[in-house]
Amino acid sequence: MLRRCAVSDREWPGECRVIDQEAGPAAVEFRATSTVPSGATTSGTADDSVRALRHALYRAAKADPGRRFHALQDKVFRRDVLWRAWVMVRRNNGAPGIDATTLADVEEYGVSRLLDELADDLREGRWRPLPARRVFIPEPGSTEVRPLSVPTVRDRIVQAAVKIVLEPVFEADFARCSFGFRPKRSPHDALQVLIDESWRGRRGWSRRTSPTASRRYRARS
Repeated sequence: MLRRCAVSDREWPGECRVIDQEAGPAAVEFRATSTVPSGATTSGTADDSVRALRHALYRAAKADPGRRFHALQDKVFRRDVLWRAWVMVRRNNGAPGIDATTLADVEEYGVSRLLDELADDLREGRWRPLPARRVFIPEPGSTEVRPLSVPTVRDRIVQAAVKIVLEPVFEADFARCSFGFRPKRSPHDALQVLIDESWRGRRGWSRRTSPTASRRYRARS
């Protein structure tokens, strides 16, 4: 799928709805329900423009599987895309990164002001990500811990904006039977498909798991 983009450059909180059944998985849109800081652009027009951009990218990728997308960088620093990215980051309510800047600090500084600065940095090629803050969190039901890298709020906004732009392009390449790390899909959905197909008499399914999952499976057996 890397042929798609030649570019040099959980749960989802909020309300989820399917916009267009025929447009594929990229048509799953999310409308956050958080309180919006004053001075931010929240019109339906801005929200619709991001949705229209994602649908256009998805349909273009679906229509031509061999197409390479060379002009996506300017979509990332669009003001409406950055605003949607901020909503995603704010709703996740994550911890501060290595610069110790919290979400509350950003709101006090001014969300619109920060997004304008990010857009300028991205447009002029000045944006550089800061190192991620490394923390270790306990594994549920175990004494082991796993590492977790926490980017800064600014970098998370940029990451979310890139995801908004790239996701519909790569979604067009996925098969209907793919469930991992996709919008509105989960391993539970994949398991339900296996159950449904088994009841219909289908056989020949294969099971692929990570090494950690395999160890846990053997431990229960």
